[in-house]
Parts: sequence; C-alpha cells; structure tokens
Amino acid sequence: MKKKAIEKIPYLTLPEISRSRKVKFIAVTAFKNVGHERHLFVEVYRNKKKDKAIPVVRIVLTKKDFGNYFPETDSWTREKIETDHYYYSNHFLWNAKREDQASSWDDAIKENILLSTNDFDRIKKMCNVNIWNKDRWQEYIYEHEDDITIKARRQAENRRYERRMQALKNREANTPELPEQSILDRADRIYLSEKHFLYYKKRGCWADVTCSKCGGVSDGRWKAGISYESEFQRWIEEPREGQTGTCPLCGAKGEYKCQGKVKGEHSKSIHLFFGQKYKENGFVMRYIEVSKTWVLDLMCGTKGPEMSGALEKLSGVEIARAYFLPGEKVQIDYHKHNPYTGTDFWDDCNLSGLSNISIGEAAVLSETYENMKGTMFQYSAMREYSRTTYRYNPVDYLSRYKETPQIEILVKMGLTGVVTSLLKCRYGIVADLNAKRPDQFLGIRKCRVHQLIEKNGDLNVLETMQMEYRMGAEWSDEQIDHIAEAHLRRDQLEVATAYMSVQQLLNRIEKYARAEWGTGCGSAEQRLQNVANTYIDYLNMRIALGYDLHNTVYQQPRDLTAAHTKMVMESSQKEADKRLSEVKTKFQNIRKQYRKLRNRYFYEDEKFMIRPARSAEEIVTEGRILHHCVGGNNYLRKHNEGETYILMLRQQENPEVPYITVEISESNDRIIQWYGAHDKKPDEKNMQRWLDSYIIRLKCGALEAGMKAAADIASQQVLQYAI
Repeated sequence: MKKKAIEKIPYLTLPEISRSRKVKFIAVTAFKNVGHERHLFVEVYRNKKKDKAIPVVRIVLTKKDFGNYFPETDSWTREKIETDHYYYSNHFLWNAKREDQASSWDDAIKENILLSTNDFDRIKKMCNVNIWNKDRWQEYIYEHEDDITIKARRQAENRRYERRMQALKNREANTPELPEQSILDRADRIYLSEKHFLYYKKRGCWADVTCSKCGGVSDGRWKAGISYESEFQRWIEEPREGQTGTCPLCGAKGEYKCQGKVKGEHSKSIHLFFGQKYKENGFVMRYIEVSKTWVLDLMCGTKGPEMSGALEKLSGVEIARAYFLPGEKVQIDYHKHNPYTGTDFWDDCNLSGLSNISIGEAAVLSETYENMKGTMFQYSAMREYSRTTYRYNPVDYLSRYKETPQIEILVKMGLTGVVTSLLKCRYGIVADLNAKRPDQFLGIRKCRVHQLIEKNGDLNVLETMQMEYRMGAEWSDEQIDHIAEAHLRRDQLEVATAYMSVQQLLNRIEKYARAEWGTGCGSAEQRLQNVANTYIDYLNMRIALGYDLHNTVYQQPRDLTAAHTKMVMESSQKEADKRLSEVKTKFQNIRKQYRKLRNRYFYEDEKFMIRPARSAEEIVTEGRILHHCVGGNNYLRKHNEGETYILMLRQQENPEVPYITVEISESNDRIIQWYGAHDKKPDEKNMQRWLDSYIIRLKCGALEAGMKAAADIASQQVLQYAI
C-alpha cells in the first residue's frame, strides 16, 4: 500500500446536510485509483461543524491489503476494524474509553453512521464476502480484513517453510559422506568389545552349544560317564550362565547364556559422536547410535525348541546433526521416520512431547579432533578437554565455546571443573564474560589462579575464592581449602567472624568434629561439614536469644552437640511444649507399642545402636534437632497406625545424641529413607552398608540370636573375672 500517495489525496469531507442526523459520527466512502489500483476510502468524521473537514480515521481497502490512517497523530496501523464489544482499541471511534467520546460501544453500533446507501453498496462491492448479519457494514470490512490477514500470514509461513526446506537441502548436499563401515567396526572392537555369546542347553551329561560368531551348533560331554565309550566321546567345558567360555568350533571367546533365558534376540546400543569439516571452515557434529543384536535361531524338535544356529547383527543410524558456521546460530537437524510411508527423512526441528530426541553424553571418535584442523574450532581445545573427561557432549562444548571463547584458556590451564560447569550453562560462576584474564573472568584474586589449577577447577574451591574476593578478605591457601571442604557460606562466615578469626573458626570445627582437615576421607569430610553447620547454627541461635558471644563460655561450649540441643529447645520452648503436649495426646500408640517394637528392631554392635522411637515426643525432638521433617504429623500418624516405623540410629559413644533417623516399612522390613542432620547422609557409603547388613539380619531373624550371643559372652567374661 502506497501510504505517501494516499496521504496526498484530499479528504472527502462531509456535506452540510449530514449535521441534521442525530449521530455522533458520520462515515462516507469513495473509490480512488492509487498507482493503477482501485482503493476504497472509508472516512469517519465527528458530526460537528468544526470537525467536518478532517476525518478522525481514514480506512483504506484494496483487494489484497488494508490500512488505517489517523490524521490527528499522522500515523498508520494495520488493526482490524472491531466488531466485538470486548475489544478496546486506542484509535477506533466505538471505544468508549477514549477521553473525547461520550458514546459507548452499544451506542455506536446501533446507529448506521454511513451517510447514504451508496456508501454501503461500495463497501459490499469492495469486500465481496458472505456474512451472517448483512445489515452491519463493519462486519463486511472486518471479514475482508481478516481474509487478507490470514492469506498474508499463510503466505509468510509458506515462504518461511520454503526457505527452511531449501536451507535443509543445502545442508544435506554439503554434508560429507559418513564412513559407516569404519565407525561400525571400531564401535564393535572398542566400545562393544567384540562381544559374543555361547548359547547352551544341557541334556544330562551332554550339552548343545551354538556360537553367535560362527553360527555353528555343536554338542559334547561335559561330565564324565561310567561307560568305556564315554572316554572317546567329544568333551567340552561345563557351560554355566554368565561365565566366559570357548566355542568348540571356531575357538571364539564368549559368554555362556542358557537357551531357556533367551527370548529370540537381545541387543545392546551405544552412542558416538563423529565430527567433520563442513563447507569452508564450518563444522558438523554427528550423533550416531550403534546397535549390536544377538539372535538365537530355534526350531521345533521332538522334545521342544532346539537350537539351529545363532548370528550377530551390527547396525548404526545417525540420529542428529549439529551444524556450526561462523556468525550463525547452531542448527541441529534430526533424523525422523514417517510411519505412514515407511521412509526416513531429515528435519530441522525436534519431535515434541515424550518422543523428543535428546542428545546426551557419549564417546567422541578420535578422527573428530583431526577433522577440526582448518575449521573455526581448530583452537577450541576440545581434544585437551577429552583427555580429562571420557564422556561428554561435544555439541554443548562447541556451542559454549562459540559464546565463551575463554573456554580454550580454561581447558589448557587445567580448570576442568569450571569448564564442565559452563558446559551445563551454569554461568553464575562467571564474574565478567568479557574478561580475558582468568582471575577477572571468575572474580577471584590473581594469586589464587595457581591454587585453583592445582584443584583442577573444583567448584567448591572456586566459590570460596570468589567469596574471599567479594568480602575483601585475605585468607591463606590452607584456609581456602578448609573453608571449601566445610562448604561454609558467606553468611555463615560473617556471623562467626564477628566474634572470632577465620582460623579460630576452622580450629573449633576441627576440634568438635574430631577429624583432621584434608585427609581425603569421605567420612571425615562429611563429619566436618555437619559440625560446621551445627556450630554456625548454634551461634545463630545464641545471637537470636540475646546472648553475648564475646563471652567464651557461650562461644566455645565443651560439648557442641549438647549445647546445640539445648539452644534448639530454648529457642522454641513455648511452641515446643505445646507441640509435644499435642502429639503426646494424639499419637499415644507410639509409646504403648515401644516395648514390642524394641524386641523386633533393637540391635547394637561395637559402633552403633538402632532402636524404635520411644514416643511421639521423641520423634518431634529428633526432627527439630536434626533439622528434618520426621516430626511432621504424617510420619507420626504412620508410626502410630503401624504403616511405617521411625528408628533411631545412634553412635555408641553418644547413645542419647541424635545421629541418623530411619523410616522402615512394617510390611516388608524395607528401609524407605534415612537421613542425618539437615537432610544429609553422613558417611553415606559406610552407613548404607551397615543398614543393609542390619536389614539382612532383621529379615532372617538373626537380630535376637546376635544379641543373645553377645549377652552370653558378656556373662562369661563377668564370671571369669569373678573367679
């Protein structure tokens, strides 16, 4: 639409006779030729003497386009004319919210504001649409504008689709050929370990064996017989499920698999990445799935299914391609299948819903790094990163590298932990994306870079260094390591360092934990973290209750656990008393069935002791001290009704100090969950092993026997001492 030419055309104006009509607006129409194209002008005027020269709006229609010109603001819009009362435009006359209008929507549409019937005829002739209410001229214009909008939208969508398909064909045409056989052979040799199976079926002293590699079927004696002839029969090793054996025919090594445990076929799939140069200096990363299928052929025999042979099938399919070009966004194409035509095709968009194609971490073929030479990624340091991380997603790596070229320097410096975090889009660790120096990039002191390299870019150490920089502190290397090991946060440090130095804080944590810093022991590290949280929590409660922490008696309690427990109780004594009274009355069965449950669940050894909760009050207190949710009504109800039970796991050296809370199922004696302080699992591996042993003893009824044996031994020791 030629807007400038339309603006130069004189307004239609209103005749004097129009003022006799009792309407607030008058609309007139006329056909005009603009640029050899017929246009319909619909001009709406205020029905006032001073406003009959200039319209409020000029609506211009053609067969393929429309527009609205507002002389007051000298502006154009492509808003469709409004025919429904719930639309409110900023311009059109029938919007009652305009300041200069007193008429509402209903008043506007009840009146036919067209000057004459000829105006209505011109509108119907130009619009040429079928509508339900043929008396409303606005409906004709609206339908005409709607048709134009829909057609324009469809045309735009078609043009976009055609451009996408053309770009897709261009990418396919320029994608290098994939060395399929080479990839399959390497995947079978390296990643699938050339896996073979030896299927067998025993028949007394004999066994039939078929090999998936050669496909041959053989039989032989695996157990000595009593007859003389048995000494001269074929001998084979005894086939056993899951063990490795040798094929009697081809000599291939394989894993024995019983015929009765195989249902036709079984397979294993792996994923690989293979990168190639694309166009001049671009790169395409290809995501491939390789599958190996082992098939056991069976036939009907006189005594049931018999093995007739076996075979192996190796296949591969390319799932996705990620294209990288300088200055362009990453484009990922996906390999799809059309179930109606039975054909495969490539598309530039992913599937939706649960069928979404995901690109995960996988091994990268070594040729990929050679193919990077001469491309935009020849200095990406992806080869160096692969030496520290066997499985990763190179599509994510290259995408992040395009956005953050500093990744190259970080990898070459050995900051693997930092790079791994960036690949997962955790850019919260970055202080300045435009920085070129690693210390400025990460927001740490310059002298800390070497220490961070020694820690391989450990995120806990990095966060501690960033905390030091933001707090304006200067800590020693050991203090950095110890703060990172304890996972202390800034708010925790600020609370503690208001009354003591950082070194004093670390010394007290070490003292209370009875563990040394930097031992590398998971149990010791977990204990240090738990004690650090407990001590800071203790200080916070002291401060909240108005204690003066400059007093060393409050600042350095002899028994941290007991002092923390005391503060917990004192912090909410009133609420605690009310809560304890409430649960004592509501869940009385917990106390009543304690003796019965103790006989069933009690167990102890030289390190730990486990028993059921004595009462509902004890469960609530346990949850408050350990800061987890076991004291909630849901757990209390289930224990009270016998659905699940709450067990208290304690250390023998502190049998009354909460350590770990266990929830166990009543029906099958299965541990549902277990947690220590702050919903964490202290010394998780060792404690899980201890609990597994406890459950085995519980299920086989060995708890009472073990406790009786321990009591007998103690009695004998007392008797010997007395003698």
